[in-house]
Amino acid sequence: MRAVTWQGKRTMTVETVPDPILRDPTDAIIEVTSTAICGSDLHLYEVLGPFMDAGDIVGHEPMGIVVEAGSDTRLSVGDRVVVPFTIACGRCWMCDRGLFSQCETTQVREHDSGAALFGYSRLYGSVPGGQAEYLRVPHADFGPIRVGTELPDHRYLFLSDILPTAWQGVKYAGIGPGDTLAVLGLGPVGQLAARIGVHLGARVFGVDPVRERREMAARHGVEVVGATADGIASIRESCAGRGPDAVVDAVGMEAHGSPVGRAAHAAVGLLPDALGRKLMETGGVDRLAALHAAIDLVRRGGTVSLSGVYGGQASPMPLLTLFDKQIQLRMGQCNVKRWIDDLLPLVEDPADPLGIDDLVTHRVPLGAAPQAYAMFQQKTDGCVKVVLDPRATTPS
Repeated sequence: MRAVTWQGKRTMTVETVPDPILRDPTDAIIEVTSTAICGSDLHLYEVLGPFMDAGDIVGHEPMGIVVEAGSDTRLSVGDRVVVPFTIACGRCWMCDRGLFSQCETTQVREHDSGAALFGYSRLYGSVPGGQAEYLRVPHADFGPIRVGTELPDHRYLFLSDILPTAWQGVKYAGIGPGDTLAVLGLGPVGQLAARIGVHLGARVFGVDPVRERREMAARHGVEVVGATADGIASIRESCAGRGPDAVVDAVGMEAHGSPVGRAAHAAVGLLPDALGRKLMETGGVDRLAALHAAIDLVRRGGTVSLSGVYGGQASPMPLLTLFDKQIQLRMGQCNVKRWIDDLLPLVEDPADPLGIDDLVTHRVPLGAAPQAYAMFQQKTDGCVKVVLDPRATTPS
């Protein structure tokens, strides 16, 4: 089969690799019909190279059709499923509490990490990912989400990651009708978080330096500003001078405006892999501009919710400000299956209340993945969300 593979920093290639096979009675094999490039894939592309091996198959936002089902999966050949990016057993102590991203069965204890993830480096188990023609799904007795056959892929695909990630981020922010919410970063997760905030009755502000992303968010009732000091100040003033009740940071570790973190990322990338891994595990520093902006902007007694991924172990935190402003800080890898009962009716609603039909800007063949990664990282051609189509030969 063909698959997107990591070959080095900023180098993704499409290679022919062996087809996956069933290994356990709880495995399933799906033929992938759609698979998206996630913003966190760009961390592999740029920052987390020390934890990658040449030839690793990437991708963690897939859906498709079951072509083989293990005897213990309760799936049938022909089922249409979405595959959550977290691999969880559904039965352990953590899973019983809805903490599927901390599954004790699949935890990657070698790196003291949570549940294994598809296509996401040694840190999360080096499990072959979903940017491929076929995917082996471990723990398919629990993970895959059966969906209907009438709606197009894109209405369901984002249940794999970014939609529940955004939903969890807003839920963790604790906002409701009449509250104010600022979302920093209007990439795919930020777009959905902002729309969810509007759907839940909040007044939502969105911040992003890219015009096309602001325009997309504005179409869904979000009040948008550029990522400037004046833009941030205008949000605070719109909230009675206090700042919003909550801020969702949907940017993460590679924020612009963080020269120290950027230099640290570049330095790690120049080291041999073993040294780079050790530095990231014990002394990594993130680019913290977005997080610091969130802490500064949120009102006293408010909540900052982190949906953007951070990976540094030695990132400095403004603890005096956090304590003095009595800020609640919530974060964590998404517990996808916890939110599916809330989200499935929304993606199937003919009214499309979260605007899922207005998110994908590029759908391209799997073979165009290297160019799509570059376009997505550089934010060119109005790119907000890329979906790869393993069955296609020409862009749609």
